[in-house]
Amino acid sequence: MLKKNTYTILFISWVLIITVLSLFSFSEVDLDTGKLNIPYADKITHFIFYLVFGILGCFFVRERTKGQAELTKTSWFMLVGAIVYGIFIEALQYTMTTDRMAEFGDVLANTFGAFVGIGLVRWYFSKKRPLKWKF
Repeated sequence: MLKKNTYTILFISWVLIITVLSLFSFSEVDLDTGKLNIPYADKITHFIFYLVFGILGCFFVRERTKGQAELTKTSWFMLVGAIVYGIFIEALQYTMTTDRMAEFGDVLANTFGAFVGIGLVRWYFSKKRPLKWKF
């Protein structure tokens, strides 16, 4: 059973991790980075979160439909889903938290990350690759 639901569990877990980390307040946590100062680290984090979201989301749909959903439709569905979810989380940050703020740059980083992640899945299952989308 676990093997049949691996991507479902991973995707749902990843969405929960994104939600918690996006809405959790880090103001009382000492996040001393020392002398390490990475410019735009926040945007890089958003990009990576949604890159993984896009990849796991595509594999989640593939697993749930047993490969019957077309890759193109799955790609569009996950891209739109990632963008809507990212905007929803930013709206929650704006309305429900006191020390987190919604930023348009975060939505762009989320969108670009999802686009790249889904693009990687599309490339991986292209006709040039031996692995097929359908089971």
